Amino acid sequence: MSLTRYDRIRNLSHLSMAKQDAPLTGEALIKEVCRRIRVARSYWDAHNNAACRGERDRAIFLYNTLSKEQKEQIPQVLRVWLRYRSEKYFGTHRTPPKSARKSK
Repeated sequence: MSLTRYDRIRNLSHLSMAKQDAPLTGEALIKEVCRRIRVARSYWDAHNNAACRGERDRAIFLYNTLSKEQKEQIPQVLRVWLRYRSEKYFGTHRTPPKSARKSK
């Protein structure tokens, strides 16, 4: 049984969620922002909107901690995707996600 790209990402996501002793800085922070954007994109492609929203929020939080020079080191494709999805699909003008549904 071969794993899909989505399954591989899901299986590896726990590695980066481990608590870190020191906050990320420099090149490690840039790599983590890129990784989170890519994970959010994979969730988006898999139509998993809740997971995409969570990863996107984490990516934006880290992205906003970068300096202007560091932001320029993020590939343009990822920056454009992050802004486009943030504004169009997850902006304040959109209906927020619903709470857990009650069973009847």
